[in-house]
Amino acid sequence: MSDALARPAEAAGSSPTARKAWEGPPSPRPNAVVAVLAFAGIVVALMQTLVIPIVPELPKLLDALASDTAWAVTATLLAAAVATPVVGRLGDMFGKRRMLLVSVVMLIAGSVVCALSESLVPMVIGRVLQGLAAGVIPLGISIMRDELPAERLGSATAMMSASLGVGGALGLPTAALIADNFDWHTLFWTSAALGVVALGLVLTLVPESKVRTGGRFDLVGGLGMAAGLVCLLLAISKGADWGWGSATTIGLFLSSVVVLLLWGWWELRTEQPLVDLRTTARRQVLVTNLASIAVGFAMFAMSLVLPQLLQLPAQTGYGLGKSMLIAGLVMAPSGLVMMATAPVSAAVSKARGPKVTLMIGALIVAAGYLLNIVLMSEVWHFVLVSCVIGAGIGFSYGSMPALIMAAVPASETAAANSLNTLMRSIGTSSASAIAGVILAQMTTDFGGYALPSQNGFKVVLAVGAGAALLAFAVASLIPRQQAERVGAARAASEPAGAETAVKS
Repeated sequence: MSDALARPAEAAGSSPTARKAWEGPPSPRPNAVVAVLAFAGIVVALMQTLVIPIVPELPKLLDALASDTAWAVTATLLAAAVATPVVGRLGDMFGKRRMLLVSVVMLIAGSVVCALSESLVPMVIGRVLQGLAAGVIPLGISIMRDELPAERLGSATAMMSASLGVGGALGLPTAALIADNFDWHTLFWTSAALGVVALGLVLTLVPESKVRTGGRFDLVGGLGMAAGLVCLLLAISKGADWGWGSATTIGLFLSSVVVLLLWGWWELRTEQPLVDLRTTARRQVLVTNLASIAVGFAMFAMSLVLPQLLQLPAQTGYGLGKSMLIAGLVMAPSGLVMMATAPVSAAVSKARGPKVTLMIGALIVAAGYLLNIVLMSEVWHFVLVSCVIGAGIGFSYGSMPALIMAAVPASETAAANSLNTLMRSIGTSSASAIAGVILAQMTTDFGGYALPSQNGFKVVLAVGAGAALLAFAVASLIPRQQAERVGAARAASEPAGAETAVKS
């Protein structure tokens, strides 16, 4: 093992300034660390929703076909799926804060490229770079495990995990407000500016953890996982456009199965795998990841249904005819509820265990969807429903890092949390595909146009409730935990600031 890995401060650069920038402040300040990392997570989540208000206008803005401009969304999804586990593993190896900084720099670079774009190709390149920043949230959770005292860890990681939903909920009205009043490029300049602020705060206030694995990066595993995930998510996200029975879609699904099986075979046989499948196969980790897919599905169903119902013409009899801005404002309180729920989630996890917290969250989400089936005629109905679902997501997302971290070594925290984040992403992608199929099949005629019917929306809401109940059932299979299990796991891990031996 080289000295560069054993002494990351020296690898960062020979000058004292460079070493200080990479290694961060010598002693962590818990409140500042939590606030900065949560802010960085919210910024990344905001980036993912900023483009939504201008998606219908992209063909005109970029002088391209609608089927081509859809890559402005798809490219980010694919880049995020590939980058999240890779960046997590690199964080465990070479420093979580270091990879956090790299991720934020990718966000800034991608935002600037999009802000300067006038055509499709640079826009897609910029969105790919933005997607590479998706590892910020699992990296932030892992830094918290390494740096925070045990009594702060539960509430802090719950807040960081919920930042994904918070940013998504706050991003829609923010983006709609900017798009309605300024040139569309301002959306991306705003994202770049927020990224610069996050970068400065991380450099100033977040320390570098010395808990790391070292070793060599599994390039074959990284390429294999990337190929498998791209095939899978491309088939899910574009299947409706290409046709679910088309040769392209079926070929991609089959390719993903073959590639991921070969990848798994390689990971089990290589000495330093990208993903330790034996650790991932532990019952607690495996079941939590499966529940995460269902929770991700349930969360995204809300984002698909509520804005559409709010914006459809009132003449349909079930749409409310509101603007994108109003729809965003209706959804925004759910983000605040997620943030407020995070410490409650941590308290329940401390008292009853994170398994119980996850199950409670899943039931709350299911109740919110069932409530929406009967309450969808007034704006306040949607505010209430989004807040109920937001509370459930806050509970669920807050419990998942605790379950994962209680079952993996401290040196593998970033990789394990990144894989869990990927599972949520697969759930959200599946929700988009399935909801799209349902709404495309269950339509009503409106002035010569086929619009999703009210029953179609109700079916999607019922599916969302079913996904949440499935998450509840899967979570019930997680091994029973004592209330103090998570705190004990944190205390048993490497002390904050203590450097672990680097594997050669």
